[in-house]
Amino acid sequence: MTQIEKRYDFVLIYDVQDGNPNGDPDAGNLPRVDAENGMGLVTDVCLKRKVRNYVTIVKNCQRPYDIFVKEKAVLNSLIDEAHEDKTVKSKEKKEDKIEAARLWMCENYYDIRTFGAVLNTGKKAGQVRGPVQLTFSRSLEPVVALEHSITRMAVATEKEAESQSGENRTMGRKYTIPYGVYMAHGFVSAHLAAQTGFSQDDLDLFWNALENMFEHDHSAARGLMTTRKLIIFEHSSPLGNKPAQELFDRIKWERTTDGPARSFNDYRIMLDGEVIEGTKKIVQVQ
Repeated sequence: MTQIEKRYDFVLIYDVQDGNPNGDPDAGNLPRVDAENGMGLVTDVCLKRKVRNYVTIVKNCQRPYDIFVKEKAVLNSLIDEAHEDKTVKSKEKKEDKIEAARLWMCENYYDIRTFGAVLNTGKKAGQVRGPVQLTFSRSLEPVVALEHSITRMAVATEKEAESQSGENRTMGRKYTIPYGVYMAHGFVSAHLAAQTGFSQDDLDLFWNALENMFEHDHSAARGLMTTRKLIIFEHSSPLGNKPAQELFDRIKWERTTDGPARSFNDYRIMLDGEVIEGTKKIVQVQ
């Protein structure tokens, strides 16, 4: 596979309509917000989960595109499996076995060679620093979390049915954001890609995941979520040509309407003062 020889910085812009993009389990699953200014937040872990799910659908967990962190996975068992490989077993020193196991895990699991992982449990396979890193997403403007009462016309047990005097109604709560546009920033390191074996094919798959992951993640709770813009800054060398923040500052936004925003048409996203056309744009950095 082709090795990555360039550094990349990127900006992902997506929106949510009538949904909860990332509930906080410590706050009753309320949408995450910055307590000081009301800006909506989505964790990097949330986006990585969607990337993993997309790769699972596209590659069907076939190695070398298997997913390490997935539902019901027993992580220690997967690490122990690496130590059953003949190359790993042939190593005599403990540290050599761990290093060989780390390389085996990178080779077989897409999310490890992409995002990295701590593999110091079970028989251990060291620690992997992933070449792809994401920040928290932050909404362009403050968001308002709405609380909705909902009912379920059924009960789980006969005892519950008797206690409700024949009315099989269970009350609940649901939280949504009417509308919000979120922006996340990301980085791809050519140096770390060489250490994990993250290839150009892996990178192309990652870009596809960012563009299409919401199309395969629909649910009533998340409402309507869509990738609107993916701006990729491609440097001409592994070390890069300019600081990431200087590139990110080239992206500006402005409102096209007054009052509360309710659609992406209420915003204009610009690069160097010009409106960005299409969903994906690759910018060469010299």
